Amino acid sequence: MSSIQVADQTFIVATPQRVAAAIAPRSRWRRWWPDLTLAVGEDRVEKGIRWTVAGALTGTMEVWLELVMDGVIVHYFLHAEPARIGGSPDRAAPDLAAPDRAAPDLAALNRRRRVEGKVMSFEVKKELEAGRPAGEPPS
Repeated sequence: MSSIQVADQTFIVATPQRVAAAIAPRSRWRRWWPDLTLAVGEDRVEKGIRWTVAGALTGTMEVWLELVMDGVIVHYFLHAEPARIGGSPDRAAPDLAAPDRAAPDLAALNRRRRVEGKVMSFEVKKELEAGRPAGEPPS
């Protein structure tokens, strides 16, 4: 089981194609997750995208787009471990069982990554739902 485990969802009133197009630009990934290097593992187009994650974390991340009624549920998943400290390959991340090393604040790391996922999904939601009156179908 990964130390960093995030699962979240946000409903966006838009087509899967529009949501996928909003998430696809690599320049946005860098803004949403500035300390992570993402490599596309699988681009599922209107169904989402899966990445391998490197940088501050090592693991996998996914945005899965699920068509529901007149919109899309954006499912955000992140499963990762804190990366090596100080970028030095010989200094591994703290071993939680080793009493002489400081353990990372996993609750804070999980919260931070959850917030980053919400920032991403709410930015896309705000952009794609802009000007749409409540209760109206997507444009």
